[in-house]
Amino acid sequence: MTIKDQISADMKDAMRAKDQLKVDTLRAALSAITYKKVETGADLSTDDELAVLQKQVKQRNDSIAEYTKANRIELADKEAKERDILAKYLPAQKSEAEVKQIILEAIAGIDAAQRNQGNVMKVVMPKLKGLADGNLVRQIVTDALK
Repeated sequence: MTIKDQISADMKDAMRAKDQLKVDTLRAALSAITYKKVETGADLSTDDELAVLQKQVKQRNDSIAEYTKANRIELADKEAKERDILAKYLPAQKSEAEVKQIILEAIAGIDAAQRNQGNVMKVVMPKLKGLADGNLVRQIVTDALK
């Protein structure tokens, strides 16, 4: 069963349960997946579907930060609930300690003259794609290089 099929099934269950927030969130995710499919002109792979969902989660995280900064707690809470609904379809995220360990190993494997944020990010991001938030990775890389 593809991610899109799972989301469709869960959306139907949410409709039966009259959970409007979940219905709206899953409908938006299905819409984004369908849009990406039309945009590419081909069926999406599981990785492509995951990338769309990761983008949706990232958008929710950015919105939470902005709403919190603007002191709109009720909107930040809604976005957090939507993010949690979507995160269920993503692979488990690595902990901060696991990410830090991967980064430290990558830094050790890079020549001292070549150690900068860009080179380290080029090495670690393929290993952590979909498994850790890019902002967290960037922050840990910056701290580790200091």
